[in-house]
Amino acid sequence: MKQGIRSTTDASRLSVAPMMDWTDKHCRYLHRLLSRRVLLYTEMVTTPALVRGGALHLLDHSPNEHPVALQLGGSDPKELAQAARLGAEAGYDEINLNCGCPSDRVQSGTFGAVLMEHPALVAECCAAMIDAQPREVTVKCRIGVDDQNPEEVLPEFLARIVAVGVQRVTIHARKAWLDGLSPKENRDIPPLEYELVQRMKGLFPNLHISINGGVTSLDQAVALLDQGMDGVMIGRAAYHQPADILCAADRLVFGGKGPDSTPEAAVWAMLPYIEAHLVAGGKLSQITRHMLGLFAGRPGARAWRRQLSEGAARPNAGPDLVARALDEIMTMA
Repeated sequence: MKQGIRSTTDASRLSVAPMMDWTDKHCRYLHRLLSRRVLLYTEMVTTPALVRGGALHLLDHSPNEHPVALQLGGSDPKELAQAARLGAEAGYDEINLNCGCPSDRVQSGTFGAVLMEHPALVAECCAAMIDAQPREVTVKCRIGVDDQNPEEVLPEFLARIVAVGVQRVTIHARKAWLDGLSPKENRDIPPLEYELVQRMKGLFPNLHISINGGVTSLDQAVALLDQGMDGVMIGRAAYHQPADILCAADRLVFGGKGPDSTPEAAVWAMLPYIEAHLVAGGKLSQITRHMLGLFAGRPGARAWRRQLSEGAARPNAGPDLVARALDEIMTMA
């Protein structure tokens, strides 16, 4: 049995959120070099794309990414069951149902955050996904949407999915306003309600609950774990300042004994990966765009970002460009 499958629940003590256009396979490969233990998530993959469109390339990932979870977007139990089966066959360690994305495109497909209004349907979907394949099925949700009262709807929502066998959930501690706020505004404007999520742990002591939303540092994540949360999921901070969040995570969150990872070592380890990607016909920028924040807050960070963002577009740019940028930033250390 692969390490990822065995340790997914343990790994969810700290996870990197699924983020559209960001957490693709190249991003996840980089993040795994920074932390051996955190749980990684794919971008949301829609069930129509997999089941009706046959877009199985969306399931591509490296064996080095484990433990890694596939997040699905959909609302048809039969399609979700089939997509979950495809995800398990592709080797993912967990199948996650998106009940939190507030974008208009997602709403029009009746999935994402709008599913907070349909807990019975969510339970039916989860039951179908659980029955269809052997991997654990989890849910990522909001505390509610629009005029819903989270104190009422969130416990009912959780009770429904627990009743069909869901044992782990990640709760974004904000409402989603489907009418009146953009997806970007929905990440910042609705107030965070950490205490509500923490109370859910008291109501559902056997449910593994991770908290998400507004976590910007590893210290903050550790504090939330110390306050009784089973896990913490970090999104934008883990993407824009990955070294700050991930390099010490194995030690501070998981109790690892080895030395912390470093962004410098990660860059060196990325060079053969970059070379292989280019040989296969890929573009340098498809990888380096995820590396821009590796040295955030350090001397030379701006030059690093400039060299990668401008240089990756040049003809014949390759791993040597990244190596030169790394040499330059190391001279500033």
